[in-house]
Amino acid sequence: MLKEAEGVSGVIDLMISTGALLNGHFELASGLHSAIYIQCAKLLEHPVDASTIGTKLAGLLKDSVAPRKPQVVLSPALGGVIIGHEVARSLGCRHIFAERIGGKMILRRGFEIKPGEGVIIVEDVITTGSSADEVLQIARTAGASTFALGMIVNRSHGLRYDMPIVYLVKGDIPTYEPDRCPLCEQGLPLEKPGTKRSQIGGVD
Repeated sequence: MLKEAEGVSGVIDLMISTGALLNGHFELASGLHSAIYIQCAKLLEHPVDASTIGTKLAGLLKDSVAPRKPQVVLSPALGGVIIGHEVARSLGCRHIFAERIGGKMILRRGFEIKPGEGVIIVEDVITTGSSADEVLQIARTAGASTFALGMIVNRSHGLRYDMPIVYLVKGDIPTYEPDRCPLCEQGLPLEKPGTKRSQIGGVD
């Protein structure tokens, strides 16, 4: 079941209308399996929609860290790049992203974080929080002050950070270890994001 954060409206409707909610049998980036995949690339495909979503998330983030003002929005590539850019645009600050090279998230392309800068971490969807943990460590190693973690969809079963956690939509969506997956037991074909489209369904 997906539920919008307090004060947020229209995001789930937009996810449905853009085909961002997929039903089937999916392997998530975390390696877990799920019957529902949230394809935020479809949600953010049109710049007008991306701007709308980014503005909504930026508003919640701004309220959560006030009166502090961030200097940097940091996102993990690839999923967090578009939403991170739109949040930074709305907040009036820089946006940079980290890339996974050799299994490790690093800053490239001349990106840097200066000691003392205020940083907000922005992702598209978080399930386990592993990518967020990695970019958070990048910011803290650089000596930045980490203000908040923001995301479009929080489908985790509990995130714990010493800073505000902000999301537009919370998803209580079951996930399964591959060796304990009832969808595998049913013999349903396993899809990996981006390989092909499933039937688009509603919100379970």
